[in-house]
Amino acid sequence: MGRKHHKSRTHTRPIPARVLWLALIGSGVLALILAGCAQATPVPIPPPTPIPGGLYVDPALELGSISPYVFGANHGPWAVITTATQPLAEDAGITFLRFPGGNWGDLHNLRPSHIDPFISLASSMGAVPSISVRLEGGTPEQAAELVRYVNQEKGYQVRYWSIGNEPQFYVGYDTVRFNAEWRAIAEAMQAVDPDILLLGPELTQWTGDPTSNPKDTAGRDWMEEFLRANGDLVDIITIHRYPFPALGGNAPTIDDLRSNPPEWDRILPALRTTIQEITGRELPVAVTEVNSNWANASGGEATPDSFYNAIWWADALGRMITQRVEIVTFFSLQSNPSTGAYGLLARSEARPTYFTYQMYRHFGTTLVESSSGDEQVSIYASLHEDGRLAILLVNLGAEQKSLPLQTSADYALQEAWLLDMDHPAEQISLPVWQNGAPLTLPGASVTVLIMTAVAYK
Repeated sequence: MGRKHHKSRTHTRPIPARVLWLALIGSGVLALILAGCAQATPVPIPPPTPIPGGLYVDPALELGSISPYVFGANHGPWAVITTATQPLAEDAGITFLRFPGGNWGDLHNLRPSHIDPFISLASSMGAVPSISVRLEGGTPEQAAELVRYVNQEKGYQVRYWSIGNEPQFYVGYDTVRFNAEWRAIAEAMQAVDPDILLLGPELTQWTGDPTSNPKDTAGRDWMEEFLRANGDLVDIITIHRYPFPALGGNAPTIDDLRSNPPEWDRILPALRTTIQEITGRELPVAVTEVNSNWANASGGEATPDSFYNAIWWADALGRMITQRVEIVTFFSLQSNPSTGAYGLLARSEARPTYFTYQMYRHFGTTLVESSSGDEQVSIYASLHEDGRLAILLVNLGAEQKSLPLQTSADYALQEAWLLDMDHPAEQISLPVWQNGAPLTLPGASVTVLIMTAVAYK
């Protein structure tokens, strides 16, 4: 049962999606040479005190790199990308594609006719592919053959693999049976390709609350038992989350969505604590299925196809980024109205939440310190590789807000982008603003500001 030692298995983040696909069609070493000129170090001064009730950003306080794979989505054979939606998919900014999302993979065997078009789609989108093998109804031999076909016969070099989907819903399974079958499949897959990374256990509705976390019929906690049994094999710990409909089945309201995102500031630290306490080590975490609603709801003020779902997702995703999640895959890339309105894309057009990803395309690669003194306005800030500062602001409230925005050093506005009912992720005229002055945010909106540091002689 012991895990074999593989020198190449690390948690170092692999090369970005577009570079990966270039590597698949060529050979050699891709080098990026950075050039710059030395500058005198300015005399340090204490940062200004954040304005009460205002917004504050300190670009000098870097919090770490942002994973390029937090802008992901699920996709599956039930979904169709047409000639009308192919350009939208390619321009979505999706960097990671999980296949097949949902329970489809535990009801069907994946075949080359499924895999090949998926890899082609991921390549056209510049997205890193991930594949889930069948557990319920599957075998280690089937999983191993799938890895062989994908990575050896076809040379697709898919690195991210998961096993099964939401096992607490399997009929006749408990934690003991699931963990044993998961391990057998994992070891068979690793025997074919020791360089793959394994994701699991793909539990849904794990919230970090011991009284409500998923448990089997014997009362055993699914996550805790998985970590005890397979914590030595798994590379990334995965959960799913659909906060609505809540108990009672009532449709969520805008107020429900507005108050929901802070739960990630509790769920993710609790998950990391659980991992550390049981395995004795830190492991990356991922949210591999997530949307506001798991039901096939549509047409409501707060259903997945609503405009406010886009506002909710901008804040929820920002909190996951702040909590340093490795992978986030929205459910899902596409869905027809007949199967539910949860997809970013409909039959021939984009739904509102699609434009949240358009806004995040302007975000940077390094997270920096930011804070908001208004409970209905969230702020997330980052630096681009060229030093530009990107500030993403989410006004969850229905009314316009005017709040002072202060940065720890002087910056000048270069670009402004807006997502609201009248602006689907459009570039807008630069607002009138100087450091510490009020900034006006429309109600129910996402604003992105791109700034450059002011140089003084």
